[in-house]
Amino acid sequence: MKFNPQNPPREYEAGFEHKVNIHDCGEIELLADEQVTFSNEAGNEYDLARKSWGYYATPSINGRLKKFNFKTALAKNRLGYFFVLLVEEGKEQDFENYLRLEKMHLITWLNDEDSLKKIESVFSE
Repeated sequence: MKFNPQNPPREYEAGFEHKVNIHDCGEIELLADEQVTFSNEAGNEYDLARKSWGYYATPSINGRLKKFNFKTALAKNRLGYFFVLLVEEGKEQDFENYLRLEKMHLITWLNDEDSLKKIESVFSE
């Protein structure tokens, strides 16, 4: 793993209705079969793993993410772009407010077993 810090962080504006400044703190370069874990003050973890063919963008959405108190959402923005978003347990109201403010639409919760079974049945032909 190689970390290339961006010092000072590059700043850019994001959002439509509620503009925020994002601080790009650096770049992490992973080789195949390397992983980095991101954590927050509550001890929740998020892993990103590199493989020879690409990345595991998230840990198992109905396993490890759930264990670390994240709910996984599939949402669509006003431009038609889709996003996989991780929502901390207990912060669902903040997430709903964000979706409303940015005029995004929740397609489904991906960690919900019923939703996953429905998705699987559509694509398992």
